[in-house]
Amino acid sequence: MKVEIAALQLASLGKPIRLKLYRALVRAGHEGLPCGTLQDKLGIAASTLSHHIKQLMETGLIYQERQGTTLICHANYPSMDKLVGFLVDECCQDAACGTAKDRAA
Repeated sequence: MKVEIAALQLASLGKPIRLKLYRALVRAGHEGLPCGTLQDKLGIAASTLSHHIKQLMETGLIYQERQGTTLICHANYPSMDKLVGFLVDECCQDAACGTAKDRAA
């Protein structure tokens, strides 16, 4: 993962409401949540929710699909895995304590 992409994704999570939105979608699993349910959970106006969804979609952390008249939001798990991996891939690389794999053994 490029550092620029990671920075954009982390910045998009930098607002408390977006972090709450994202965590709600991660907790929801692969089924995702309808926008109306997210709006109720977060207690925000539809226009505000739409703005925050757009920000997270632009960085690839979430995606939407239409089911009839309902928009369902989903966490993009492969994108999340890449971001988390990027954050921990080089853990302790410059330390004399060995690799994370060595410490786990």
